[in-house]
Amino acid sequence: MNDFVQAFLNAEIAVASSHLLWIGLLQTMLLALMTVPLGMLMGVLLAVLSTQKTPWLRWPLMAFTDFFRAIPPLVLLIFLYAALPFGGIDLGAWGSVALAFLLNTGAYYAEILRAGIESVPRGQPEAARALGLKRWQVWIFVVLPQAVRNVLPDLISNTLEVVKLTSIASVVAVPELLYQARQAQSITYNATPIMVAAVIYFLLLWPFVRLLSRLENRRIAGRK
Repeated sequence: MNDFVQAFLNAEIAVASSHLLWIGLLQTMLLALMTVPLGMLMGVLLAVLSTQKTPWLRWPLMAFTDFFRAIPPLVLLIFLYAALPFGGIDLGAWGSVALAFLLNTGAYYAEILRAGIESVPRGQPEAARALGLKRWQVWIFVVLPQAVRNVLPDLISNTLEVVKLTSIASVVAVPELLYQARQAQSITYNATPIMVAAVIYFLLLWPFVRLLSRLENRRIAGRK
């Protein structure tokens, strides 16, 4: 048992590597705070446009969404980082991560929000139009608020996945939490920094997991 504690739960090594982990945590939070709002905005635009009745607009957008939902984000990230420079486009590590996360999360948000939009009864937008609201006002004040409410648990669940997804940025040496933990492990020859990173991820995401559970239970109770 003592060997396990020394190898995985060494307090001295945890304290010694805390500065590296703190830098990694800030990078992880920065990635998440950048990706989630931009991905949500992209998702809203794609969802609204993909619900239009114009086939030449709807079908390409649906194909775009399906493609970036289907391709593994790690494969997309490696392609953007390693392959695009051969075409004269060098986004760098941060740019590649940002674009890969934006395309992936935006596609998922778009599909979730599209389902939410389609769940809004058709009579409500028609009633809003009859009251004199303009089309953009109907979308902003009537359709989108109800759509978001209807799929809120799915949006939160996807946001949790986005935060966990930031760990793959370590593949291209972006110094997020997992990358810094691995750097500390290579310096100390000890797995404690990895365990500390896991605890940090848990503490960061657990409140949102509990919130998601409450929303899911409320939705199930509302159906009964």
